[in-house]
Amino acid sequence: MLDTTLFLDATLLPAMFIAMVAGVLSFLSPCVLPIVPPYLAYMGGVSVSEMDETAGARRKVLLAAAFFVLGLSTIFLLLGFAASAMGRMLLQAQDWFVFIAGVVVMIFGAHFVGVFRIGFLDREARVETGDRGGSAFGAYVLGLAFAFGWTPCLGPILGAILGLAATEGDVARGTILLAVYALGLGLPFLLVAAFFPHMKGVMGWMKRHMERIERCSGLLLWTVGLLMITGQFTAFSFWLLERFPALATVG
Repeated sequence: MLDTTLFLDATLLPAMFIAMVAGVLSFLSPCVLPIVPPYLAYMGGVSVSEMDETAGARRKVLLAAAFFVLGLSTIFLLLGFAASAMGRMLLQAQDWFVFIAGVVVMIFGAHFVGVFRIGFLDREARVETGDRGGSAFGAYVLGLAFAFGWTPCLGPILGAILGLAATEGDVARGTILLAVYALGLGLPFLLVAAFFPHMKGVMGWMKRHMERIERCSGLLLWTVGLLMITGQFTAFSFWLLERFPALATVG
């Protein structure tokens, strides 16, 4: 028989995988991907052409990107802590809470797939940060502002991960999910900063296929919501452990 403590650790793996994919999809969203090169250049205090041509400029941009990711991760970790703490308080109504969260996630998914559009999710609420380019502290502040200011744009995907965190009912597990989401969103920023000349073609391809990427995001959200509503998310974790017993040793 599987050890219960180990199972509790292993059941987090599917949610962590979804959180990672969700972070990457957030990076690929229409209001994030197009602004990445100028945003990185601004944070590093260089021009886009300098970032393309000189290794020294890319090192400055990479340092700024690292502090930027640290800033947005700070906000997402706090959100994960708050969501999972709220889920813990609502533990007695967990079934209803999971059902409602699942419905909301499915609505977000339908928005992305294009079944209908939710107006406020197509708008950005940017925070004015002033002249913060060219410094590590400024990049950190911009990371904080990005996490707050782009919330309407990131809302559907971020909302799904916050829903998962809240249904965990455990502060540590919920915070881990948002940490993984932040990694999925932040790591592409670091990769673009480090390898910008080699990433331009990939980013161009992504921009050309933005509609397909958005529909894939919606399908992922809709599926996660359906699993939450039907209670199959936990069943999927059991299935993984039965199919791959080695997962029980994770953690």
